[in-house]
Amino acid sequence: MRLPSSSRGGARSVLVLLVLALAMPLWAAKPAAANPLYASMVVDVDTGVILHERHADRRRYPASLTKMMTLYLVFDALESGRIAHGTRFTVSANAAAQPPSKLGLKPGQTITVEQAILALVTRSANDVAVVVAEGLGGSVSNFAAAMTAKARQLGMSRTTFRNPHGLPNEGQISTARDMATLAVALLRDHRKYYRYFSTRDFTFAGTHHRNHNRLMASYAGMDGIKTGYIRASGFNLVASAERDGRRLIGVVFGGRSAQTRNDHMADLLDRGFRRVNTVLAGGAGGPRLAAVAAAPRAAAAAPGAA
Repeated sequence: MRLPSSSRGGARSVLVLLVLALAMPLWAAKPAAANPLYASMVVDVDTGVILHERHADRRRYPASLTKMMTLYLVFDALESGRIAHGTRFTVSANAAAQPPSKLGLKPGQTITVEQAILALVTRSANDVAVVVAEGLGGSVSNFAAAMTAKARQLGMSRTTFRNPHGLPNEGQISTARDMATLAVALLRDHRKYYRYFSTRDFTFAGTHHRNHNRLMASYAGMDGIKTGYIRASGFNLVASAERDGRRLIGVVFGGRSAQTRNDHMADLLDRGFRRVNTVLAGGAGGPRLAAVAAAPRAAAAAPGAA
């Protein structure tokens, strides 16, 4: 028996909606299903409400996201008065020998704390990361121990640091949840220094360096934080964006390219901004980033402490 045309049209619409409803979860899962390196999270900074998470507790290699913690300890040292923006660190042979990306520093050369911060944020300079580690911790191993100790204080329970830059090391691991925790802690504990993460470019010794986070130029409201890449991790990004008085942190691990990572981050943040007010208006009964929601400032760990 043939249905009337109006009934056929209604049935067809229902079928289309059913197909779309079934396809949406599969589409949402595709990045994770197709990519074993993938993990992601989106969180509202003020409340800690989690708007999205996928494989958020699976351990991943942070790559240069590591430098967020290096900078956290620099900001701690500035805040305590242990160093000043004009304090100069001397470049060791070990620091100068680090592979790119780097500033190309020479042994015996000096660099100020201010220059080091800008080089870490924009160029993601590995030589500078070691200069900072040695300057604050006395050695890379001491500084890495301080990084891990600080991670534990902040609630980053599945993170271990072995170096200050994120170059390959099997023992250097983290998670999307822990990196979201660190990003929110940077905003909470060192808000006056957060402006550095918005730096678009930096000139050192006559060479101009652009920030690796290209989304800052194309995504409305984005003003940081850090990119990262090694082959074992894929293309990583922690990003912060503010719209209409709400700030979200997004984390993506395992992008297949910088562009696909950026596109996926933009999509996750767009969906987060669409959801956040509805979620909060509904009482925000969902999961929260427990380690940072309404948390007091963690006590500073002195770099160099075991």
